[in-house]
Amino acid sequence: MKRMIIGIAGGTGSGKTTVGNAIIDQLNQKEVVIISQDCYYLDRSDLPPAEREKINYDHPDAFDNCLLISHLKQLMAGKPIERPVYSYVTHSRLKETVPIQPVRVVILEGIMVLVDSNLRELMDIKIYVDTDADVRFIRRLTRDIEERGRSVNSVIQQYVNVVRLMHMEFVEPSKRSANIIVPEGGYNEVAVDIIVTKIKSILKEET
Repeated sequence: MKRMIIGIAGGTGSGKTTVGNAIIDQLNQKEVVIISQDCYYLDRSDLPPAEREKINYDHPDAFDNCLLISHLKQLMAGKPIERPVYSYVTHSRLKETVPIQPVRVVILEGIMVLVDSNLRELMDIKIYVDTDADVRFIRRLTRDIEERGRSVNSVIQQYVNVVRLMHMEFVEPSKRSANIIVPEGGYNEVAVDIIVTKIKSILKEET
């Protein structure tokens, strides 16, 4: 059975998940799963809470890519995995995990998925979602307040002092590794249709 990995990168709040869901809507949903790189932050539970707050979570070194790569290889080999669960409130990995069965299409989304060359080598299609910075900031501000228990001031300070700088240093340059750059995120129906057509073509290939 042919299996494949699609990488979807882009800045924070760019619409990566929206693109992934738009792709899934046009495929057999039982054959597709989305995995977020955010689930694979390194476990920092050994550090005091105050020290965890100081970590730069928008740097490539914040992610446990070794575990992520291992899990992706297992899924491509037809083996199930136990995906970690990460808490943004405590900045630590929880004890519970989420079982994921092998499927034909794995969509890996995250700001840094195109930064690591070892991750890129596993991907059949590499996508970069390109969205204006002001739109991305507004989305992040809303998300972090509503879903991650952050204050307005803390989100703004983090964006200005860390997120924007890391985006310019790592995320933005990673678009050069993309096969397809998608403006307007998941609302770009033409781009999504092209991607889905390519996915279906690859899945028809002999293993």
